[in-house]
Amino acid sequence: MGDQRISRETGPLLSVVSIVEPVIEELGFRLVRARMMSGNILQIMAERAEGTLTIADCEAISRAISPVLDVEDPISGAYSLEVSSPGIDRPLVRPSDFESWAGHEIKVELVRPLAGRKRYRGRLEGFAEGEVRLFMAPETAGDEELLIGLPFGEIASAKLVMTDALIALATGKDETGRAGKNAAGQNN
Repeated sequence: MGDQRISRETGPLLSVVSIVEPVIEELGFRLVRARMMSGNILQIMAERAEGTLTIADCEAISRAISPVLDVEDPISGAYSLEVSSPGIDRPLVRPSDFESWAGHEIKVELVRPLAGRKRYRGRLEGFAEGEVRLFMAPETAGDEELLIGLPFGEIASAKLVMTDALIALATGKDETGRAGKNAAGQNN
């Protein structure tokens, strides 16, 4: 399975992805997703392999893909191009994302219902044997969390949930707002 990306783009966005992904990869970045937002904004979300993206990186990607999009013209009508990082409550699109963010709360939506439901929310355990594994909160107080596996190929979308722990990790502060160890393990 490797580190394939969840790809649910259709129509013109499928063409956009086929055009921009090779250019982005040639620059040393990975495509996270492409989507049309309100106001005819084409959002291209990308990152470095370690999950970062600077403003200078966004500019470099924009300068590289803009002329290619102009020539190929996959979207009819006028649009604005926005290149951005995934952000704190980022989408999870690759098996490696589900490994990297283990321990954090996520939301998952499936393509079709599994066990009678399409939406799941829980604490991410990781990725194994083609499944995203997460701990679901108990339905009854006193019960233990339930570990479930969701088939990677059935995931329509998945993203981190904004929590105090996630904000603390991103800012290098503990959950009370005090400076502590940042994501790289350095003291601030």
